[in-house]
Amino acid sequence: MSALTDADFDAQVVEQAGLVMVDFWAPWCVPCEKVSPIVEALAAEYPALRVRALDVDAHPVAAARHAVLSLPTLILFRDGAEVERLTGAPSDKRIRKAIGRHLP
Repeated sequence: MSALTDADFDAQVVEQAGLVMVDFWAPWCVPCEKVSPIVEALAAEYPALRVRALDVDAHPVAAARHAVLSLPTLILFRDGAEVERLTGAPSDKRIRKAIGRHLP
């Protein structure tokens, strides 16, 4: 899972064709620790899905621009536009359903 910064968020997410999932997280976030291994496993399982992670403490501009108010937040972007958002600590099944709705 590639790490994002405020500086490369647009190039890595908004300007990309296809489906990109961004995991907005913070080092102090305990639920983020629970979700991260699930997200990493799904990234390996779905080759058509690009998965990125953004530490909101280190890179708050992109998080604010996308109105991330709770952690963890997973946002799916298709062709640069947000198509789905999951907040809290969603289950593996819930994340899979979200991905399935947006992959061809």
